[in-house]
Amino acid sequence: MTQFKFSKRVPADGTDAVGAILQAAADPQIISFAGGLPAPELFPVKEMKAAVDQVFDQHGQEAMQYGAAKGVTALRKVIQQHVKEKEDVEAELANVLVTTGSEQVLDLVGKAFVNPGDTVLVEQPTYLCALDVFKSYGAEFAGVEMDEDGMKMDALEKALQDHPNTKLIYTVPNFQNPTGRTMTAERRKKLAELAAKYDVYVLEDNPYGEIRFAGEHVPAVKSFDKTGHVFYMSTFSKTLAPGFRLGWVVADEAVVNKLTVLKQSADLHTDNLVQFAVAQFFATNDVDAHVREISDLYGKRKNLMLEGIKKYFPAGVKYTDPEGGMFLWVEVPGVDDTVELFNECLKHNVAFVPGDPFFAGKPQPGAFRLNYSNMKEDQIEVGLKRLGEALAAAVK
Repeated sequence: MTQFKFSKRVPADGTDAVGAILQAAADPQIISFAGGLPAPELFPVKEMKAAVDQVFDQHGQEAMQYGAAKGVTALRKVIQQHVKEKEDVEAELANVLVTTGSEQVLDLVGKAFVNPGDTVLVEQPTYLCALDVFKSYGAEFAGVEMDEDGMKMDALEKALQDHPNTKLIYTVPNFQNPTGRTMTAERRKKLAELAAKYDVYVLEDNPYGEIRFAGEHVPAVKSFDKTGHVFYMSTFSKTLAPGFRLGWVVADEAVVNKLTVLKQSADLHTDNLVQFAVAQFFATNDVDAHVREISDLYGKRKNLMLEGIKKYFPAGVKYTDPEGGMFLWVEVPGVDDTVELFNECLKHNVAFVPGDPFFAGKPQPGAFRLNYSNMKEDQIEVGLKRLGEALAAAVK
């Protein structure tokens, strides 16, 4: 049998822990809080079909032809206006690049800025796919402690001093994946100041920011950026359709130009039809009302999940109470092996994502992520009851 000589960027066999977890949780008998999927019943199928029909009528040939690597101009204008209205981010059209999902932004920024041995500072815990991407470009990681108000700025400055080869700070400031925490405005301002002071870049990842069902909106880190050190990225996956694979990045023009060159060598350009369709959807629909509908449903489901946790979980279990987004974080004292706990929960026909893959360094035992966005209300209490029984058995 041929032994293929893969590059160092290719993960070793058996390293897809999350894939294995999701596969195990896919049994129809299992109530799974493991995935990170939006609620499909809220996809605007009818409205999007109408938008696509209008695109074919008005821009059919253009939508089916090769397009510009930076994206369809109509959609880039939508994004430009969107970040101004929603995030207080002033951007010229030249600052906007459309990508094939926000995952491509992670990859392009990693490719453009991370050399082998460079340090990337991340929240502890953080989005696991970002770790995978930056690791593939040879990054070293240092975790920065969080509290309920997000990444701690004193800990961040200490990490910057301890790691002078830091190239990038990666943060999910709104309803963070996996914890659901939100960074305060004061810390966001300080983060932008530290980036300028230490001449490092901030990649601000905001996939969930619009899905707020409690509290007050907090402006983007990018809105405090006076030096171009902050790159802002987001996606339409959580508010419209993840299957469209539409993301974007707003950054200094010189950065966007370099990322565009790298994108051209990856996929030439993002799908034209979905770009035109989303631009048309924005032109002919009340997008804010659609997002409010999503937020209302997720808020209801989160509250049901918190009620189930309070009712069924053992005493001493800690959990976050997000003001938006799709996830909350649970910490169970007295558990040494979270994967073993996961396997015990599968026996009770309920699943979560163990916390281990979300940590750049040593994982926190007994921590795991729960998703509430993609679970029907009548199943949430049943699942939490099963989970509570499994936890009670595990911590005895």
